[in-house]
Amino acid sequence: MLHIYKTTDETIKGLADYFVQTVNTAIKEKGRCSVVLSGGNSPKKLYELLTTPDYSRQIDWDRIYFFFGDERYVPFTDPGNNGNMVKKALFEPLMIPDANIFYINTAVPPDESAKKYAQRILSHFKNDPVRFDLILLGLGENAHTASLFPHTPVLKEKKALVSAVYIEELSSYRITMTAALINEAHTISFLVYGEAKAKAVQGVLEGEKDFETYPAQLIIPEEGVLHWFLDENAAKNLIRREF
Repeated sequence: MLHIYKTTDETIKGLADYFVQTVNTAIKEKGRCSVVLSGGNSPKKLYELLTTPDYSRQIDWDRIYFFFGDERYVPFTDPGNNGNMVKKALFEPLMIPDANIFYINTAVPPDESAKKYAQRILSHFKNDPVRFDLILLGLGENAHTASLFPHTPVLKEKKALVSAVYIEELSSYRITMTAALINEAHTISFLVYGEAKAKAVQGVLEGEKDFETYPAQLIIPEEGVLHWFLDENAAKNLIRREF
């Protein structure tokens, strides 16, 4: 489902409203909610909005468990670390208990980091199916999402929940949830804004099926719901305004 707004602020507010609705439904039905957060610059404004009184008081934050869709293989104190960014923008202002936060450990080798994160995910869900209630995703100008980058081996991964992947263009490792895990979610929401993303949005949503070139095309939940929250600048190349 496409949600297209005139401005960036309206787009972020639209997703914030949807976030509140989705997590509250999960908490009402199951007593808790498991959310996967995205890193990068785009979602930071969303997290900051959620800490404002209008939003923060609508949610029982103690009942939400937070995970990360991917992580840069840098120390936690590094400005580029997704966990560190979200800690400052969301967790600290809301005083989220440490027990509710599942950071990706980058102090161990990449493959070990991926394996241990998968184990923590399995431990969290115990005997239940591994299905997150809400996964937030962004989109890069090269059509990557999470750390599913074009022409990388992880795009073909069908079994692992989490993988380490070396990104040649960045000369660095990333730890990422796989498309197979992401697609099991109850709800997946992309947040994309800005003219710089317009070509990637059009390629992913309306281009020929080419997962190697447009990795975000891999995100096709079989049973869950997929939402795209876009501003007009990001959506400007789209021919269809619904899907």
